[in-house]
Amino acid sequence: MKIGRVVGNVVSTVKNDTHYGYKLLLIEYIDAKGNAVGARQIAFDCAHAGVGDIVLINVDGGAAKTMLEDDKVIADLTVCGVLDHFSYDGETVHLD
Repeated sequence: MKIGRVVGNVVSTVKNDTHYGYKLLLIEYIDAKGNAVGARQIAFDCAHAGVGDIVLINVDGGAAKTMLEDDKVIADLTVCGVLDHFSYDGETVHLD
């Protein structure tokens, strides 16, 4: 799992049948100080997250399918939680 920030919504009117009905989010991974790291990714939303939320991202394809409770969907990333705070290196980081 990784921590990231939701930076946008993804809208696709033409997609694989297994993707209909699912909300897609554009996310960027962040470090412990909130700085973006790496390329932005698209993730399925299982936590009702929105733009600006700091989220927990499940990066294992098999676990992503479990979160969606759908064996037919092709998924690598799912947003599985919205974070309030986390502890890192002995300090608690509160997210606003």
